[in-house]
Amino acid sequence: MNSPAPATLVIATRNAHKVDEIRAILGDRFRYLILNDFPNVPVVVEDADTFAGNATKKSSELARWFTMVMPGGDQPWPDLVLADDSGLEVDVLRGAPGVHSARFAALDSAHPGNSSDTENSAKLLRLLKDVPLEKRTARFHCAIALTPVLRDRIESASPVCYADELAMQTQTFDGVCEGRIGFDPRGTNGFGYDPLFVPKGFDQTFAELSEELKNRLSHRARALAKLKAALDA
Repeated sequence: MNSPAPATLVIATRNAHKVDEIRAILGDRFRYLILNDFPNVPVVVEDADTFAGNATKKSSELARWFTMVMPGGDQPWPDLVLADDSGLEVDVLRGAPGVHSARFAALDSAHPGNSSDTENSAKLLRLLKDVPLEKRTARFHCAIALTPVLRDRIESASPVCYADELAMQTQTFDGVCEGRIGFDPRGTNGFGYDPLFVPKGFDQTFAELSEELKNRLSHRARALAKLKAALDA
């Protein structure tokens, strides 16, 4: 007898590396697709004030799009949408850059949008210039949201109410990696704030650690481990 086909999970990313990391933790229980597999998928504006809020907005709005406007073609109907949002929180900066991690430097300019890793890191180092090592505590924080794609469209529901219902059915999982911010960037095996972030218990920055070790320590890996435990249960 043939075994049932695995559920289809759409990951709200265009980054194939992120898919590999997620598959390594969640295993073969899903067929994995990404946004590149759906050319007309809408762009979701991430304007919430928390990581969980942004992740939930992405997963629920995309789940609604798949339910309401699912395109034809050879792709299977998605069963679930997974989205994540993450960033760096520095204690002495009261949690900044936080949800603004990717556009931290651009906040000082009249031009909205993401800023370069170099610009963001330079601003962070400038703000921490006179802060001693013991007060440079920080963490990488990740929130993952998982939303079901409802195949039975609710015809009578308004788009807003329907989106709210999907958000209420969304599960979220948080992961953090504690550490501190160094005084100078070190290492080349990373991006973003990795060359500045020294995880707790290590002397090397994230950008100096191996990819395998970093993936085990990372905030995303810890959030995914919670998601896997929920799926296993």
